[in-house]
Amino acid sequence: MSQPPAASASAPATSASVRAAVAAVHDPEYPGLTIDDLGILESVAVDGAGRAAVGLVPTMLGCPALEVIERDVAAAARGAGAAEVEVTFLAAPTWSPARIRPGARDVLARDFTVALRRRDGSVVCPVCGGRAVEDRSEFGATLCRSLAWCPDCRNPVEVVRRSRR
Repeated sequence: MSQPPAASASAPATSASVRAAVAAVHDPEYPGLTIDDLGILESVAVDGAGRAAVGLVPTMLGCPALEVIERDVAAAARGAGAAEVEVTFLAAPTWSPARIRPGARDVLARDFTVALRRRDGSVVCPVCGGRAVEDRSEFGATLCRSLAWCPDCRNPVEVVRRSRR
């Protein structure tokens, strides 16, 4: 009777497998949205020895979530077979709300009442669709959001800020 084949070591990491694992990392501030959805994931490279280099574009310097994101990205890359992981927060390109995927924009509006500025600088209320949203404070609940007010539905609206470096 033949022996079953020996269990093989896990498959070596590839840039594609590590990218897929890292792209699935959830943003700690927005459950259900990934760092890829939000345009934070910029690059993934894996060398022949299985060392992964992951480049991330932070939404804001000083964001308190960066440490959590770095830890989760490293764990995801190791889970995909990377022998070593280096996570780098890149100075360029600069993150902007334009990097957010269209489906993620819908989730931000629907689930988190967070809006994005339109090209002309205006904001559409994610609650009622009103277009008379007024800026109230450049400072919101987090570094990456400002606070606005919709006079139509009388709701506060958080607005994603552009990165400032």
